[in-house]
Amino acid sequence: MPKVSVDGQEIEVPEGATVLQACELAGKEIPRFCYHERLSIAGNCRMCLVEVKPGPPKPQASCALPATEGQEIRTDSQMVKTAREGVMEFLLINHPLDCPICDQGGECDLQDQSVAYGRGATRYEENKRAVTEKYMGPLIKTVMTRCIHCTRCVRFSEEIAGVDEIGAVGRGEDMQITTYLEQAAEHELSANVIDLCPVGALTSRPYAFEARPWELKKTLSIDVSDAVGANIRLDSRGREVMRALPRVNDAVNEEWLSDKGRYMVDGLSKRRLDKVFMRKKGGLKPSTWDEAFKAIAKAKPGKSIAAIAGDMVDCETMFAAKSLLKACGSNLIEGRQTGMDYDVSNLAAVNFNSTFEGLEHAQAILIVGSYIRWEAPLVNVRIRKAVKRGAKVFVVGPEWETTYPATFLGNDLSVLNDLPGEVTDAFKAADKSAVIVGGGALKGAHGKALALASEWGADFNVLHFSAARMGGLMLGFAQKGGMADIVAAKPKVVISLGADEMDFEPFAGALKVYIGHHGDKGAHAADIILPAASYAEKDGTYVNTEGRVQFAEKAVFAPGDAREDWTILRALADALKVKVAFDSFSQLQAAMIAEVPALGEEGLADYGALPKADSNAKAEGTMTAYPIKDFYLTNPIARASEVMQRCSSELLHGGELAEAAE
Repeated sequence: MPKVSVDGQEIEVPEGATVLQACELAGKEIPRFCYHERLSIAGNCRMCLVEVKPGPPKPQASCALPATEGQEIRTDSQMVKTAREGVMEFLLINHPLDCPICDQGGECDLQDQSVAYGRGATRYEENKRAVTEKYMGPLIKTVMTRCIHCTRCVRFSEEIAGVDEIGAVGRGEDMQITTYLEQAAEHELSANVIDLCPVGALTSRPYAFEARPWELKKTLSIDVSDAVGANIRLDSRGREVMRALPRVNDAVNEEWLSDKGRYMVDGLSKRRLDKVFMRKKGGLKPSTWDEAFKAIAKAKPGKSIAAIAGDMVDCETMFAAKSLLKACGSNLIEGRQTGMDYDVSNLAAVNFNSTFEGLEHAQAILIVGSYIRWEAPLVNVRIRKAVKRGAKVFVVGPEWETTYPATFLGNDLSVLNDLPGEVTDAFKAADKSAVIVGGGALKGAHGKALALASEWGADFNVLHFSAARMGGLMLGFAQKGGMADIVAAKPKVVISLGADEMDFEPFAGALKVYIGHHGDKGAHAADIILPAASYAEKDGTYVNTEGRVQFAEKAVFAPGDAREDWTILRALADALKVKVAFDSFSQLQAAMIAEVPALGEEGLADYGALPKADSNAKAEGTMTAYPIKDFYLTNPIARASEVMQRCSSELLHGGELAEAAE
């Protein structure tokens, strides 16, 4: 490891490190605009200048200069100070004085660094350059006159998202960042360029002129739009969530977030259930908690009561429901509301065992029945990293745009019974490999895929697309025959915990109680609606598809008469005259952890070894389509979101394009 000196302090740096990284290891702050840890080096902003000896007697860009043995680096000399002032003066030559009306104000790298490293005055008196606005879709607002050509957005689109949608045209003073044909950026991670932009050139269109960062309360939470469990921060003002931003967690989402997880938050305040409703004379009419609980008790369900969990429910709510049903003498609980019925006797067999980080190092990947770009966009990013390292990818299922080279093997799952030689050769030659089974293929191909993974020594993974799935399975929220078992039991009362995707028709004779937060499909089918809290309005534990236990905090209060789900279930226990072992959230959580200790430890849960694979297993069936039909409208919050509705209309269904001025 090379030894270098930074401002007189001698340190060892890893082989291949840059001078900028060496300075940061020494605890020195180096200003930068174009450099980003997760993107390739561009070296175009020149803000990171330092003085290096031996070398030419001039400042050098530290981001692109390798650190070598014996270098003497100065970050605080007069030469460096003057050079940085000069660079900042050049960067501000064409930058408009937009700070009072710019949405980046308070979070702007250019503001911060011009205060810390600038001259404090300008000598420029010529006309400033102006650039016409570019339309980048319903999510990204552009004011390209502010652009300093750092090219972070270009590199993100090409390297991370894998979609060449943003690029530079022209040269010198005429250079402009654009989507070439003024089209919307359509990929599922497009809005991450807003976080990357160090100035106010790319800002959030839905959030424009809504709030300043210092007005907002910041709450740590978990994204529930898919099963990745991306770490997010909810920024709220009063009782409204204003925006969701990604938090850095290298093991889960790095520092990216899907557009749905970021922008569906406006749906939290629309189409909300904020009072109790009961079906009277064929229609839903406002009612009271007391009347609703009396009506449920009057049905005298006894043991004939069932609970079905939705896709975004936290573990505490499911445990409270399980405790209530157990006290009633029932075990009719199910979380796979759409009717899936795979074997859950061994959770390792339905877990993403590679882990997201581990997937990056696979040299061969077989994807069976999963449209990963829509089901888990951030997992698709990990597969792109593996492909960059030389991995070969094979897909069984209908074709989709992968953003990396992949070989499609057809729609027939039985191809797994006799795979082409190139697939078996790739897996046998790989030191590390992975098989990924999506929800669409769990019924027809789970056993065969497990047998193949066992034969090749590959990691076996199941990719869920529901944030509540793994937590529900850990709590036993699954019948052997899935929803069919619940239907066959003909319960008198069916409690739907935000289960909006289920089919309510088989329960026509039952009293249907919907505990949820949006007036979506479940509420329309219900006889009694009890308004509950969304993920932003309660504390809760979530387990992602790789078995990682994570905790989300309460950001705002639920609207109107809505209550946290566990309190509704606790009150319902009193109405049904049964006893449950909790009266507070802490007691509920303690009881849950006592039953499932893994839910009390943040991090990867240990599900033990995979079951022994059946070497005679066969795959059968044909996949004509994937379970997710519309990426932007997969849950009740997203369906209530005006932004998600617009994305769906414009980006997927060819709706009318807005002009840049709109």
